[in-house]
Amino acid sequence: MKQNSKQKVGPYLYISSAWLIIGIIVFFPIIYTVAISFTNMNIWHWKDYRFIGFANYLKAFTVLDGGFVAALIRTIIWTILNLTLQIVIALGISLLLNTEGLRGKGVYKTLLMLPWAMPTYISALIWKFGMFQNDFGLLNQVLVKLGLGKVGWLNTDLIAFISCLFVNLWMALPYMILMFYGGLQGIDKGFYESAEIEGANKWQKLIYITVPVLKPLVMPAIIMTAFVTFKQFDIVYLMTMQTGAKTGADVNTIITYAYENAFITNNYGYSSALSVIIFIIIVILTLLNQRSLRKGD
Repeated sequence: MKQNSKQKVGPYLYISSAWLIIGIIVFFPIIYTVAISFTNMNIWHWKDYRFIGFANYLKAFTVLDGGFVAALIRTIIWTILNLTLQIVIALGISLLLNTEGLRGKGVYKTLLMLPWAMPTYISALIWKFGMFQNDFGLLNQVLVKLGLGKVGWLNTDLIAFISCLFVNLWMALPYMILMFYGGLQGIDKGFYESAEIEGANKWQKLIYITVPVLKPLVMPAIIMTAFVTFKQFDIVYLMTMQTGAKTGADVNTIITYAYENAFITNNYGYSSALSVIIFIIIVILTLLNQRSLRKGD
């Protein structure tokens, strides 16, 4: 009897140390963040902070001008535009690469992969200072030589948003192209030959053969890209608010907005509430995604 009880308890003892580490690294920060979100902790109330209930959460949803709601709307637009453009452009380039008889495919694929292989920090700084800088950036130098005025690429909200969008597309497209191109390589050529016999044109073959066959193959990559884009931090931060000094434009996503409140304005209670809200949003999106995948199966 004692031996049986030891056999039952033994495995739990072996994994107890792992659970302890997980608890310290994962669960404790989450619990602590939730607790802090109900306080007024900031740089001025570091030790003497007090409980303020749901005030931080109410602030997040009631401050409309430049607050969390504006950042959330901007994040949704950012995600939709990025995902739509990536899918359309990646599909087009993949179809071109898949063209029979195209010379230099290996060279084209290598060049297309370079932005994806380059570290984000390096890419963002190249674009920020090499291309978008007001005085010596390449784009403004070209505009001046053409007799046009300089553009503040990162100084106004809309232009800065478009600039960040372009840089993110430049970096993310290679991965999506790789997924689409791999899917195209797996499509049986017999489908197209049969369609040609039936008199189908290129557009009909794309709509009724290519897209339906590609959909289950690239859907995981599309979903993953959507999550990564929704949680985007590095591009917006490096392009518009690196070292805590903004370029003049407000392009905050929900992640950079939470970061700004935590590490620039040092409003830890409010930023903790924002982190909890973001965590809940991501959990809901994850559950909806899993549910849709089950329905698809």
